Amino acid sequence: MTAITRNLPWFIKDLGVSIVGQKCYTSLVENLNIEDVECLKYSLSKGLGLGIVVGGSIMKVPQLLLILSAKSARGLSLPAYVLETLSYAITLVYSQRNDFPFSTYGENLFLTIQNAIITLLIVFYQPSRRQTNKPAQVAGAAVAMVASGFALYLLPKDTLALCQVATLPLSLFSKLPQIIQNNRAQSTGQLSAFAVISQIAGCLARLFTTATEVGDIIVTAGFALALLLNCVLGAQLWMYWGKVENEEKGHLHGHHHVPPHVPVASEKGKQKEQVDIVVPPVSPPPRYASPQPSGRKWARKVD
Repeated sequence: MTAITRNLPWFIKDLGVSIVGQKCYTSLVENLNIEDVECLKYSLSKGLGLGIVVGGSIMKVPQLLLILSAKSARGLSLPAYVLETLSYAITLVYSQRNDFPFSTYGENLFLTIQNAIITLLIVFYQPSRRQTNKPAQVAGAAVAMVASGFALYLLPKDTLALCQVATLPLSLFSKLPQIIQNNRAQSTGQLSAFAVISQIAGCLARLFTTATEVGDIIVTAGFALALLLNCVLGAQLWMYWGKVENEEKGHLHGHHHVPPHVPVASEKGKQKEQVDIVVPPVSPPPRYASPQPSGRKWARKVD
C-alpha cells in the first residue's frame, strides 16, 4: 500500500502538503502511520478549518432565502446583525493585514458579505409607522458599510489589533438583542434554524481547532461563550417553533378586539336579559272569520 501512497500524482501531494505540512503528509499518507496522534489531531483540525470555510460560504444563504420568500424580516434584530457584521469585518481585515492562512479566517469573508446583505434586507423590510423612502435608507446603509470597510482597512496595525481584541465582547453582545427580542415576542420570526445550528457546529469546531493549533485561552473562552449564546438561540427556536409573534397576533385578530371601555356581558347576564324581555302574544285570527272581499263579485247559480 505504501508503494501507491508514495507515488501519488504531484497535484495530490502538493495539495496534501499545503494542508497538513510536509511532516504530517509523509507520516500519515506516505508511511500510513496512523499511530501518529499529533499529526492526526493536526490533520483533523485542518480538515475542520477547511470545512468551516466551506460551510461559512453558505451558512446564511437559507436566512437570505427565507427573508426574500416571506418578504419580511420579522423577528430579526437589526442591532444584532450590525454588531455581528462589524465583528466579522474586523476579524477579516485583521487576518488579511497580518497575512494569516486563508483557512484560518476564510469564513469571515463570506459571513461578512452575507450578513451585510441580510442587514440591508432588514432595513428594507423593517416596518415603519411613517412614510419613509426605503430605497434611500438601504442606499445610505450600503454606503455606510463600504465606508466602514475602507476605514478598517486603513487603520494602523496597532489600532486594528485593539479592534480585534474588542471583537470578543462585540461578537458576544451581538447575540443579546436577538435573544431579548425572541423572548419578548415569544417567537423567533424569520430566524433561520439552519444558520443557528451551523453556528453551533462552527463554534464547536473552532473550539477544537483553537485548542489544537493556537492554544490561546482568551480566544478559546470567546468561542465557548459564543457557543453558549448560540445554544440559547437554539433553545428558543425549539421552544417557540411555529409560534406567531405577539404583535402580529394582535394585528391579525384586531377585528375581534373589544375596546376596554365596552363592557362584555357574561353568559349569565345574557340569560337574565332574555328572561326580562317579555314579548306579548299575538292573538290568533277568528276561526270563522269572514273572508276579505277580493274586489270581484261572484254570482250564485240557482238551478
